Amino acid sequence: MNKPLRLLLAGAVALACAQLHAADDRGWSTPEKPFRIYGDTWYVGTHGLSAILITSPQGHVLIDGTLPENAKLVEQNIRSLGFRLGDVKAILNSHAHADHAGAIAALAAASGAPVYASHYGAEELKAGGDYAEDPQNGEAPHFPKVAKVNEVSDGGTVKVGDIVVTAHYTPGHTPGATTWTWRSCDKDRCLDVVYADSITAFTNDVYRYSDPAHPERVTAFRKTFEVVAALPCDVLVTTHPDMSDFLGRAAAHRAGKQPDPLFDRDACKALAQSSVVKFDEKLKQERAAKP
Repeated sequence: MNKPLRLLLAGAVALACAQLHAADDRGWSTPEKPFRIYGDTWYVGTHGLSAILITSPQGHVLIDGTLPENAKLVEQNIRSLGFRLGDVKAILNSHAHADHAGAIAALAAASGAPVYASHYGAEELKAGGDYAEDPQNGEAPHFPKVAKVNEVSDGGTVKVGDIVVTAHYTPGHTPGATTWTWRSCDKDRCLDVVYADSITAFTNDVYRYSDPAHPERVTAFRKTFEVVAALPCDVLVTTHPDMSDFLGRAAAHRAGKQPDPLFDRDACKALAQSSVVKFDEKLKQERAAKP
């Protein structure tokens, strides 16, 4: 083997190891005991990555699957709550990175459930994350491709029994990024639940949000912040729990803390406002750096 090839392979191995260590450090594959969030909405993800199950007598909806190696863990979480993966009738995706979409192909095959995503999200899923317009293309690891994906329009819905989940396009983190909302009821009290996709900006050596040749990148993200801030939002769940201290808030809710931190109608607005500050700082850094 020639020296350049050896160096290339060594670099690829080092990158893969770094990604695995990063995932371990963040708890991305660390088991989390599944629990009821509210009404028919359940948490079935890991300690560091969210996956959400919405249940009904006619069938269930699963949102996200976390990493490829976590497929069995998500299935076990669903079973431990007394539900069956085979009763999942729809699988939705927030955005097509391995930490959220990695296990979707396996979970879809095991359940027989159709997969749904936004227009660009569907293309990203079918490409296994190898998508040129993704800000992290070339850095984010690829994942098993999803052969067939049903497209959901902006404002469109996915229905299973009496479950109605609405798609809100929130591009920026990826072109196909999608936030999902639904109503969850406990007896006669129904609340608006928001599963907010990542609204953080990443850049690599090629992709720049501040590129004057692509003003739509900033425009799209600005609109995303407005969309998230305006959502009816009684309960906020984020794709990464630590983005909103979701697991901490949920634990305090189960412990009966008052005022209940899980129910906060200003949570989506606060998330959007903090993301605007971070995005503005990212643009400032990009513009200050040499092209």
